[in-house]
Amino acid sequence: MTRPPRRPFRVCFVCTGNICRSPMAGSVFRTEAAAAGLGDRVVADSAGIDGWHEGEGADPRTVAVLTTAGYPAAHRARRFDASWFADRDLVIALDGGHLRALRRMAPGPDDAAKVHLLRAYDPAGPAPGALDVPDPYHGGPAEFARCLEMVEAACAGLLAAASDALTRGSAGAPPLPRGRHPLSPKERS
Repeated sequence: MTRPPRRPFRVCFVCTGNICRSPMAGSVFRTEAAAAGLGDRVVADSAGIDGWHEGEGADPRTVAVLTTAGYPAAHRARRFDASWFADRDLVIALDGGHLRALRRMAPGPDDAAKVHLLRAYDPAGPAPGALDVPDPYHGGPAEFARCLEMVEAACAGLLAAASDALTRGSAGAPPLPRGRHPLSPKERS
């Protein structure tokens, strides 16, 4: 008797227009998963809350910072669709506004529970009120480089959590690092 193939762990990174932060996070996460030997067990994509840039490539500054750091930069922007919750284990928001919008879009509480902030997985443990990855769109190369640093740090922790979930064979979102809540007390209300 043959065992059915294991379903890959699926993650979607979401920012505003899907041209800066979320394609950056998707590229970093896929690269780290492949380097860890999980490229066939972890699938990552990205989308935007808004459809302003649908069909466009990533912002040229995102492409530049990814290429300089050795990450692939091929991308086409698209808008997140609520029906995608059914096929994703995690929906990773890049800031608190995205997190709230995605949770409102979620068809039910189990889907809303799949939505977390990327930096909540940063092993360095940013302060609860500092979990946003700031939008570099109106900045220059330094802002895009800082964004990449935040994404890289958090993707390492997210990959460890996804790997643990795969090892345990558990469905659904891996737990946040201990003591981490995706929103600060002020943002929770």
